[in-house]
Amino acid sequence: MNPILEYMSGLHTMTDDVIAMDFLINAKSAVRNYAMAVTECATPEIKQILMKQLDEAIDSHEKISNYMMQNGLYHPYHISEQIQLDLKNIQTAMDIQS
Repeated sequence: MNPILEYMSGLHTMTDDVIAMDFLINAKSAVRNYAMAVTECATPEIKQILMKQLDEAIDSHEKISNYMMQNGLYHPYHISEQIQLDLKNIQTAMDIQS
């Protein structure tokens, strides 16, 4: 999107937040899916491959979470701060639509 339009619509302030949160949600989903797949696999070889990928997904989740916490985009240990951030993001998203 054009930088001027991003600024006028308020998207310039949401870009990092949206990308990081989407990445975190996908990482959580990958961890959950690999964990389930490990319990369902038929052979030790497949189980070993899936466990390696599960470990990598967990590492990715940790890196994304740490990035978000260091940049004030995620407050998992301070629920009231996270709620305020979520409410701000919701309001920004609603303002963009109107």
